[in-house]
Amino acid sequence: MTYLETTAEFYAEVAQTPEVGLCCVQSSPLQLPELKIPLQMQEMNYGCGTTVHPAELSRQPTVLYVGVGGGLEALQFAYFSRHPGGVIAVDPVKEMREAAARNLEIAAKDNPWFDPSFVEIREGDAFNLPMPDASVDVVAQNCLFNIFEPADLHKALQEAYRVLKRGGRLLMSDPIATSSIPSHLRADERLRAMCLSGALTYEEYTQHLIDVGFGQIEIRARRPYRLLDCQNYNLDEPLLLESLDSVSFKVPIPEDGACIFTGKTGIYMGGNDYFDDNAGHILQRGVPAAVCDKTAAKLAISKPGEILITDSTWYYTGGGCC
Repeated sequence: MTYLETTAEFYAEVAQTPEVGLCCVQSSPLQLPELKIPLQMQEMNYGCGTTVHPAELSRQPTVLYVGVGGGLEALQFAYFSRHPGGVIAVDPVKEMREAAARNLEIAAKDNPWFDPSFVEIREGDAFNLPMPDASVDVVAQNCLFNIFEPADLHKALQEAYRVLKRGGRLLMSDPIATSSIPSHLRADERLRAMCLSGALTYEEYTQHLIDVGFGQIEIRARRPYRLLDCQNYNLDEPLLLESLDSVSFKVPIPEDGACIFTGKTGIYMGGNDYFDDNAGHILQRGVPAAVCDKTAAKLAISKPGEILITDSTWYYTGGGCC
């Protein structure tokens, strides 16, 4: 049985018998006015963070959600789209599609603004998305892509890139590993299906996004997720996994490389009123300006002692000079 078959079998099981706390961080779903989330959806919240970032969801976007789960985030996305077919949820597991459809019917009774037609559930998988090229504003996935082997991850990211409109956004939440996961854990297909052994390092994860063409990546959150201890996982030292929420933009990669925003700022402290690097970045004296990591490195070299570069906060929400 392949790891994909193991994953499908595993999620067919938890679709029929929800396993509370199965996956990732224990956090409450995003709270929004007049949004009531059924208990059944909360019990099937098999995500490791959130992909629902209101700043990315203005103007009633068309959202393609990969891996419907219990329908929780599909409902949240529908809150912003609010039109028939505004959210298309794709899942290869029949039991999960059926469970999500039931949960959305329950949600319609508790949420007067919601109509089940707002979410269209389709059979399909991350490698063959049932959508035309450049047809959606947002693609989202929560705690799914981390289970893929690197070659399959590349295929899934290529598909997401294909269906996004120019300027569209890929919203993702996945576990990442603070060091490479040993081969004996990677080979355990059950652990991989449980989102415990397929995680890449941060550097590997972001490079995959760049390799398929995303020119800008913004880190929305990075937080501890699970600890793989020595005794239960046969490790020489504990291995910390983290949950990473990111937004990747379908924009051209600049000639000097992709822009990755992790919450760094540049602060000019020289003798003039401002500093202009003649590359589109103007820093007023004493005022922090959000910069991507690439620009931060260049500024630190260009004006040593005159520009302070602050550490990554890992909570970046847009703005700044880049």
